[in-house]
Amino acid sequence: MILAVAAAVIFFSFGGWQGKKAEGTPSNFGVIDEAFEIIQKRGVHPVEGNQLIEGALRGMADEIGDPYSTYFTEEEAAAHRESLASERIGIGAEITRSNGKFIIVAPVKSSPADKAGLQPYDEIVRIDGESLDGDSLQDVVQRIRGKKGTTVSMTVYRPDLNKHLELSVTRDAIPVTTVMSNLIEENDRKVGYISITTFGEKSAKEWAIATDKMLDEGAEAIIVDVRGNPGGYLHSVGDIAGSLLPDDSIYAFMQDGNGALTPLVVEKPEDIVFNEKLKKVPLVLLQDKGSASASEVLSGALKDLRRGFIAGTESFGKGTVQETIDLSNGGEVKLSTHKWLTPKEKWIHGKGVGVDLEVKQNELFGEYIRGVVATDYKEGDYNDDIAYGQRLLKGLGYNVGREDGYFDGATAKAVGLFRADQKVGNQEIMDRKFFTTLKEEVELFRKDSKNDQQLQMAIDYLSHVLDKG
Repeated sequence: MILAVAAAVIFFSFGGWQGKKAEGTPSNFGVIDEAFEIIQKRGVHPVEGNQLIEGALRGMADEIGDPYSTYFTEEEAAAHRESLASERIGIGAEITRSNGKFIIVAPVKSSPADKAGLQPYDEIVRIDGESLDGDSLQDVVQRIRGKKGTTVSMTVYRPDLNKHLELSVTRDAIPVTTVMSNLIEENDRKVGYISITTFGEKSAKEWAIATDKMLDEGAEAIIVDVRGNPGGYLHSVGDIAGSLLPDDSIYAFMQDGNGALTPLVVEKPEDIVFNEKLKKVPLVLLQDKGSASASEVLSGALKDLRRGFIAGTESFGKGTVQETIDLSNGGEVKLSTHKWLTPKEKWIHGKGVGVDLEVKQNELFGEYIRGVVATDYKEGDYNDDIAYGQRLLKGLGYNVGREDGYFDGATAKAVGLFRADQKVGNQEIMDRKFFTTLKEEVELFRKDSKNDQQLQMAIDYLSHVLDKG
């Protein structure tokens, strides 16, 4: 059985304890059998018995009121298992259902969803122009999935902006490699940067290879980046935590429905050898509101055990564990059966893991970069496209004064300055050339790690720690 910590996801299903069989016992609730018989015999609308049973099962799961607990039909269960395959086509975003709404937990870093501008807490309102009324979580997942290279359009409501956005996401293969690294040389120091996009089956092995390489190249400290990491397998995060913590450390607790606590103790994996320097090297973990579930297990452990410095922003706040249980009809129930607690027995559900140093990211890193904007705008116009241009200009350091979509004098001056700087004329209008050039400049800005304020703060902090000796 595989223990995992995450919600149903589009690109990857982080399941639970799988393969367990629910005990088949006769129903003691006669009223259910009674209602079944009445509907079958006297209802004017014919319904197959299996549909009634599956409706009752789905209703029981929905009644729990837990977005991470759900019922899968036999067909949905097969799709759920298929999503665990190593070859995954999708958009790369975790989605959950809460109070009847379908919410993005986090887009995986560099995934199609991330590139298209989906953000944590976005509520999916429509898919390809059609509402989600009556859809289950699995229905929504199936509608978003599709062939590589095809596009799905999504209308999302973004609470931060209090507005709806139209996004277009091109489905693609989701990278199987979950750990990426490079050596950063700044301030006369060498810092190993390691990004973990999800905690997959092979993440611990990838982590061992990456950290070995960084340390061999002279890394004096490590930055672990779990921003936008929606979670994954608990055994993977346990192995990685074990490479950083003292032997026999408790990195989390499992708490069952009766309140009984089971400590999770780091163990050395049989098939992976970690560099012992990892237990002593200075460490910063970067997280944000898209860091959920297993990511929070790692940050919670490092914070409580004072092994690393947590920087960025507060994490998502998912503190439950799901168990996937087979049913006799071929379906499955995925049920939240445990809470997980940090080493200091804190439950972070709905709260998130706090940071030691809060660092806001430049807003350009969270901005959806649109495609072609064909309409021309001038002073006196008002449009959402203008507000988009104002936000991007402000992020690049131009003084626009406002971001509400009204093209005033200050906006006109900023547009003219930008065009002159980019050598595309000095007209004070927003046209196709302006928007194309603006898009290219923002993309270059985001590719330059010097503009990643959270990363730069982590580097500066570690440099200070190393200088102190």
